[in-house]
Amino acid sequence: MHQPDTSLHEPIALPCSQPVISKPSNGFFLTACGDARLALKPIMTIFIRAGACAALALCLAPSYAQDSTQLERIVVTPGRIAQSQASALGDVTVISREELSMAGQNNLAQIVSRHSGIQYDDYGGPQTLNSVFVRGANSNQTLVLVDGVRINSSIGGYPNWNALDPAMIERVEILRGAASSLYGSDAIGGVINIITRQAEGDQPFSAFANFGAGSYGTFKSSTGISGAQDGWNYAFSAAMAGSDGYSATNRTERFGYFHPDHDGYHQHSISGSLGYRWRPGHHVNLSAYNSYIHGDYDEFQTDPALTVTRQQAYTLTSTHDITDRWQSILRLGLTKETGQSLTPHWSNLYSSLQRSYTWQNNLQLTQNQDVSLILERLEERIRSSDLFDQDARNTNSGNLVWRGQFTRHHLQASLRNDAISGHGSQTTGSLAYRYDIAPGWQLGVAGNTGFKMPTMRDLYGPWSANPNLQPEKSRNIEASLKYTSKAYDLSLTAYRNKVRNLINADENWILQNIDSATLRGLSLTAERHWKDTTISGGYDYLDARNDQTGLQLSRRAKHVYRVGAHHRIGQLELGAQYQFTGNRYDDSTNTVRLGGYGLLDLTASYAFTSAVAVQLRWNNVFDKDYANAHGYNMPGSNVFVNLSVKM
Repeated sequence: MHQPDTSLHEPIALPCSQPVISKPSNGFFLTACGDARLALKPIMTIFIRAGACAALALCLAPSYAQDSTQLERIVVTPGRIAQSQASALGDVTVISREELSMAGQNNLAQIVSRHSGIQYDDYGGPQTLNSVFVRGANSNQTLVLVDGVRINSSIGGYPNWNALDPAMIERVEILRGAASSLYGSDAIGGVINIITRQAEGDQPFSAFANFGAGSYGTFKSSTGISGAQDGWNYAFSAAMAGSDGYSATNRTERFGYFHPDHDGYHQHSISGSLGYRWRPGHHVNLSAYNSYIHGDYDEFQTDPALTVTRQQAYTLTSTHDITDRWQSILRLGLTKETGQSLTPHWSNLYSSLQRSYTWQNNLQLTQNQDVSLILERLEERIRSSDLFDQDARNTNSGNLVWRGQFTRHHLQASLRNDAISGHGSQTTGSLAYRYDIAPGWQLGVAGNTGFKMPTMRDLYGPWSANPNLQPEKSRNIEASLKYTSKAYDLSLTAYRNKVRNLINADENWILQNIDSATLRGLSLTAERHWKDTTISGGYDYLDARNDQTGLQLSRRAKHVYRVGAHHRIGQLELGAQYQFTGNRYDDSTNTVRLGGYGLLDLTASYAFTSAVAVQLRWNNVFDKDYANAHGYNMPGSNVFVNLSVKM
C-alpha cells in the first residue's frame, strides 16, 4: 500500500503554510439543530475545557488519611508473570472488556489513543495504515503482542492495527517506557499486549452476540461462546464488519493520491482458545487469532485501489508447577501477516512469518523475592514480490528478571541479551524502584534501555536498503507519583527517552544511522469516583525533537487534554469524553502544520434485562474538521448503535 509512512521515515517536505483541510462528507447529520449547534460551539469549547480543569482540581485534593484500596486486576506484561496491577512496577494501563464493548465504530488504534501518553494517525479510515505513538516513539518502536507473541512486521516493523478487531479482544495491557530488557527488539516506546477472549477458572457456559449499524453504512456483528468446567476451558468468537466509508484523501493531499470516491472496507475475524487442566498447577492451552480486512484507499487517482491484510497469531502454552517454588512455562508461538496492494496497473504481495519458542522458569527464592529465567528463540521468514537479498533472520535470547518486595520497598531488575544472526548481540537492562510513602501514596523511579533492529526491508530490500545498518538504541528514565483510594486515582509521570542511531535516508536516499531524538514529557491522570458517577481528566505534555535540527517530530502534539464523565441511572449508563489535541507538524522541516482540534464523544447504554442491552456511541458531536495526516480525511459527526445479547 503505497502511502507515506511516518512510522519509518519523515515525509518529504513541500513549501506550504497552514493548508486548508477539507471536510469529508457527513454520513449521519442531524440537521434539525445544526444552526444552534454551530452557535454553541465556542461556548461549549470553553465550558468543556473549564470542566476538564475543574475535574483535575477535584481529583487533586484527596485526604491524606483516606484508606487505600487497590483493584486486584491481574496483569502479565510489566514483569512477565501474573501479578496484580497494584503491585506491578511501571506505567501500566489496562483497557477492559467493558471499555472495548463501548468502542462502537472505533478501531483499536483509536481506542488505545484515548489513554495517556499515546497519540495516533491514520490515512483516511480504519482500513488504512494506522500509526500509534507511545510517549512520542515511532510506531515501529513499540512492540505489539497478541496473547504474548509479537506481531510487529519483519518487513515494515509496525503492526497491522487495521487488522486487529476489538470484538475479539478481552483486554489490552499497555506498558509505557523502554522494555527491551523484558521483550527484546522494538520495545523502545513500550509494549502493548492484546489478550484475546478466553475463559478462566470455573465458568458456566455463556454466549454473546452483537448487532450494530451506524454512519457511512457501517455495520458490525460478532458472536461467541465460552466456558470452563471439569478441567476444560474454551472460548470461540467470530465477527464481521464493513463500511461504505468516505474519501480517504482530499484536494490538499500533496503526493497526487487524491481520488474523490468513497473508500470502504469489509472485515472478518475469528479467535478461539482451548485448554485442559488435568490437575492443579498443570495446564495446557491453545489460542488462535485470524483476522482479514479488505479495504479501499486512494493512489494516483486510480480506481479501484485496494489493500488486503491478514493477521494471524497462534500460541500453544504449557504451564507446570514443578514444585511449590518452581513454575515452568513452555510457549510456542506463530504469527503471520499477509498483505497485498492492488490497482489496475500493478500489484504487490508480501508476507512475514515469525516462529517463537520460549521456556520460562519462575522461581520463588524467598517469601519476598522471586526470579524468572527465560530462554527464547525467534525465527523470522519473509516473502515478497519485491526482491530481497536475504529472507531469513534468527534471534536467540537469554533473560533474567528479579523482583523483590520489602515492606514499603518494591524493586524489579531485568537483564537480557539478544544474539541476532549476522548482527552480533544486544544487551539491555532495567531497574525500577517504588516506595510506599503513606497509605495510598507511592513514589517510583526507573531507568531502562531499549533497542530496535532494522527491518528486513531496511537491511535487504530493493529500495534504499543498507545491510550495514545498526540497531536504534534508547535510554529512558522516569519518575512517578501515584495516589489510590476508594474515591480517587491520581498519577503523575515524567520521563526522558534518548534515542540514538535513528534510521533515515541520506542525500542519496540510502538508509543510514544518522539521526537521534530526545523524547521528554509528562502525563497527569486523575479520577474521582462516587457510587454511580466517575469524573476523569488528564493532560499530556510531549517534547519530541530531532537532536540535529531541534525541530519537532512529525505528527506528535505537544499538548493533549482529556476529560470524561460516566454516570449510572438505574439501567441507564451515560458517558461523555472530550479530547483536545494541540498543533502538530506533518513533516520533518515543520513547515506543513496540522491544526489543533477538540472532539466530543457521547455514549449511552441501556440494559432492558440482564441479557439484552443497547449501546450508542456518537463521535465528533460538533462535526469538527480535523486531520491526523495532511491531505487525509477523518470522519465527521457519526453515530453507531449496537444491540448486545448474552446468556
